[in-house]
Amino acid sequence: MKILKKDPDGHVMPGAAFTLLDDVGKEAASGRTNAEGRLAFEDLTSGVYRLKEISSGSSLHTVAADQDVIVTPGTVVPLTVIDAFKSANLTVKKTDKSNGKPLPGAVLNVTPAGSSGKSVTVTTGRNGTATVQLPVATHTGTAYTVTETKAPAGYELDSAPVKITAKPGAPETVTLADTPKLRPTHTPTPTETTPTPTAPAKPAPGHTPGQQNQATPRPEATASGAATPTSSSTTPAPQLATGSLAHTGAGSTPWLLAATGVLLAGGAAVLIAARRRRAQDAAPTDGG
Repeated sequence: MKILKKDPDGHVMPGAAFTLLDDVGKEAASGRTNAEGRLAFEDLTSGVYRLKEISSGSSLHTVAADQDVIVTPGTVVPLTVIDAFKSANLTVKKTDKSNGKPLPGAVLNVTPAGSSGKSVTVTTGRNGTATVQLPVATHTGTAYTVTETKAPAGYELDSAPVKITAKPGAPETVTLADTPKLRPTHTPTPTETTPTPTAPAKPAPGHTPGQQNQATPRPEATASGAATPTSSSTTPAPQLATGSLAHTGAGSTPWLLAATGVLLAGGAAVLIAARRRRAQDAAPTDGG
């Protein structure tokens, strides 16, 4: 059995370690590839063997999967084993553009360049990060594009894609920042009006500011049907006297004026009578 060890770029790989197991799992042979990436197992008996790669001999490559090999007498079995490049470890970080706060819930697509490979979808966790392993096809790396497809709640979608180159076994970090959405401002519509402030009511005449209005109690009805005023809320009406003494104040003025007129008239009559008497006394009598 002859083994040729290569990588996906076609480069030979020296130092790769292999073990050959028989059909019962016992080691039948082992060895490492030389500078040309070759290893030969000779003097094997006929049968089915399991070829197992123990080490790739490179920090950029993974080991190949186990495979069965059939050995027959007088036949040389050539076998080419290709070790794939190690995947790149991509970390995507999503932050708030205004303050750098980590944002969970962002959904992003990671797409390889060209038509090779498949897209990978990741979602940022509580710490605002997501990790994914990206296959690498060459030792110089594989180009990928990271695009946000869903922004966290309350943030604008960042539609600008980010291009990266994932290299074998190397870590890669991409940080994307989202802008918070602006809160909508309310614009009053033409139908909306501003309430007009109500002017305070003017106090009634005789009302003292700060004095509470007291409701006037309603009079209670008596058995006869007439309302009976209460002593606390109703002032008794003045009783009118039947004689002339009942007229006081403005009501007695006509009486006083009449009495004054009578007195004046009487005085004038007395004065006239006295003057006439004096005149008669002063006149000379006949025969004197």
